[in-house]
Amino acid sequence: MGDMIGPRLYSCYKCRNHVALHDDIISKGFQAKNGRAFLFTHARNVFLGPEADRQLITGLHTVADVHCSDCREVLGWKYEKAYEESQKYKEGKVVLEKFKIVKENW
Repeated sequence: MGDMIGPRLYSCYKCRNHVALHDDIISKGFQAKNGRAFLFTHARNVFLGPEADRQLITGLHTVADVHCSDCREVLGWKYEKAYEESQKYKEGKVVLEKFKIVKENW
């Protein structure tokens, strides 16, 4: 009998806690302070820090840092509110920095 292969996942680079599914990626074209980042519909096994207004490349947004629920590492941020109409699609979505996540089941 062959090995069962599960869904392709992304995990925290520090503790390997599963934080996102590959199928939940909306865009791989995001830019974070430290390099590339991916926009996901949602993340799992994470918790949010306090909300804060930040001036990002695409304008002013209310965001909350996304932390790994196991090791507490900041992995990215969640868009809570976008002030520009063209950016509203990001609301409720999560950005994870590429260098903070690793692939599992690939």
